[in-house]
Amino acid sequence: MSQTPVVTRIAPSPTGYMHIGTARTALFSWLYARGRGGKFLLRIEDTDRERSTPEATEAILKGMEWLGLDYDGEAISQFERADRHAEVAHEMLASGHAYKCFATQDEIQAFRDAAKAEGKSTLYRSPWRDADPSTHPDLPYVIRVKAPLEGTTVIHDQVQGDVTIRNDQLDDMIVLRSDGTPTYMLAVVVDDHDMGVTHVIRGDDHLNNAARQMLVYTAMGWPLPVYAHIPLIFGPDGKKLSKRHGATGVDEYQTMGYPAAGMRNYLARLGWSHGDDEFFTDAQAMEWFDFNGIGKSPSRFDFKKLENLCGQHIANANDAALLHELEAFLASTGANPLTDDQRDAMTRGMYCLKERAKTFPELLEKAHFIMASRPLEMDEKAEKALDPVSRGILSELTPQLQNASWDRDTLEGIVAAVAEANDTKLGKLAAPLRSVLAGRAVTPSVFDMMLVLGRDETVARLKDVTA
Repeated sequence: MSQTPVVTRIAPSPTGYMHIGTARTALFSWLYARGRGGKFLLRIEDTDRERSTPEATEAILKGMEWLGLDYDGEAISQFERADRHAEVAHEMLASGHAYKCFATQDEIQAFRDAAKAEGKSTLYRSPWRDADPSTHPDLPYVIRVKAPLEGTTVIHDQVQGDVTIRNDQLDDMIVLRSDGTPTYMLAVVVDDHDMGVTHVIRGDDHLNNAARQMLVYTAMGWPLPVYAHIPLIFGPDGKKLSKRHGATGVDEYQTMGYPAAGMRNYLARLGWSHGDDEFFTDAQAMEWFDFNGIGKSPSRFDFKKLENLCGQHIANANDAALLHELEAFLASTGANPLTDDQRDAMTRGMYCLKERAKTFPELLEKAHFIMASRPLEMDEKAEKALDPVSRGILSELTPQLQNASWDRDTLEGIVAAVAEANDTKLGKLAAPLRSVLAGRAVTPSVFDMMLVLGRDETVARLKDVTA
């Protein structure tokens, strides 16, 4: 018997930036589907018309793109499917699984107040549930689903295990409002069913919703999806991740200069594990990812771990891909794009820049010698290293470099010979040479800088200081 292909989805609301928690849910859904040759879909839950904005939708799409989470087909708008949601509500009404309720807000409030005063459950029980349709008034009504009154509902959850809910705790939830608009609880189920979603992966704050949403599946005779409710992300202090812990929006992590591959790796490890593996590729994550690796308790966001993994991903990245992502980072921060000369030098120099850089700003800091233009501005330490004696030695070095063969062995030999002729150590000459080439005291090795800059630029920078 052939298995149904896996279909997962991410369904964010466009009411603000894309939260890092949403990004992790999207990543888990993407990994699960991609690792099984399935489909990963995107639905924009834009039914809250007052709070949904095109800008927020754009932020979601950009966040997904930056993270490299490609989805199948077009993004689906929940709002545009309102007629289909209403159609399902009327089908449930026709089959007797739902009913028209004419109770007013005042009547519902009065019921709750009385129940509270008597110490009873305030769960609203509508007198219209079993009313004869001939008694229906010609007034506005909502459509409510008929929840079972006794017994239990069991959510078979892949992360939380079996969760049992008493049916007398479930209300007859509204599926269609009196103005004919569908509720979120109905829309989610209809969309998931119509999109063929087989696995619903989402935050465990939705766990209670599952029992109520299962009422719609049952009423319509639709197969239930596999549920996996994942714990939320907490800050380092064990409280729900919020602005006070630092960045919570995906876009902020791009503008802070974290590489997307490092971000994917870190988010995957946030709440999921595969043995002791910390650093891994997308291909490995797709192969390994499964629900049994997801923990039941909330994960704590740790910036140090994120930086550590990002550093490893930068060091292991393909140079051309890294340069491409660096340029996207510059664009995201509104910085000037690289010139052709800078791009060429960055391509030559990536080998000595990417070691030990944890973010793109750190990478650019190491690449300062490439980005700077002549005459270089010296920082205080660099200026100090260029005393008259050092300048004199560098002025002897300059003509020897003009016709030298431009490879590391030759350059090291020439610099060592000049140092020896002046009765000084190579290390002593490195500091002033560093100042001349970069204008600062902390840089990659002087020979790496000379090789990346090339003969003409190296000699020109020396002449700026020694002429």
